[in-house]
Amino acid sequence: MNAPDLEFWFEFGSTYSYLAAARIETAAASVGLRVRWEPFLLGPIFAEQGWDDSPFNVYPAKGRYMWRDMERLCSKHGIPFAKPSRFPRSGVIAARVACLAKATREPWLPGFVRAVFRANFAEDREIGDAAEIRSILDAFGLPGARLVERSEAPENRGRLREQTRRAAGLGIFGAPSFVVGGELFWGNDRLEDALEWATPGR
Repeated sequence: MNAPDLEFWFEFGSTYSYLAAARIETAAASVGLRVRWEPFLLGPIFAEQGWDDSPFNVYPAKGRYMWRDMERLCSKHGIPFAKPSRFPRSGVIAARVACLAKATREPWLPGFVRAVFRANFAEDREIGDAAEIRSILDAFGLPGARLVERSEAPENRGRLREQTRRAAGLGIFGAPSFVVGGELFWGNDRLEDALEWATPGR
């Protein structure tokens, strides 16, 4: 019996999604799992919970803890990190590009996702700016302007809305989240638990 795919639900404005994106492919490959990259938006989900901002901003003590935790974890895993000068940043444009890449099964999707996260959480770049997303795509030798334009088409905007509805339907309330075999795991620190659940006895 083949192991199920590991669904990786991420939000570009999410600090802990950055950590998970940097770690997930190596971790999944070590147990023979394939990663399915699933972009979505936390904003509509947070709104349903009555928040109009990141909970790390709503609850300052939680935010202070998170930033120190990010410093520790990034140091532990050798992941570059610099606290962004603005948080959270909009990931809408990047998420639309990721949805387009997912729909057309582009091999550059994982690299693009990691590059956007690095831009936000290591390079302090304004990922909500279309010019930054074009620049990231161009750096991969891709037609950045054309891809951003295509991502703005009504059909693709609908893909992102549907992704966010799917996330809510799965019971996802934060990012990163992992879904494997119908089981939901929330948080960067649950990645290993998700892998273990997917590959019992290994």
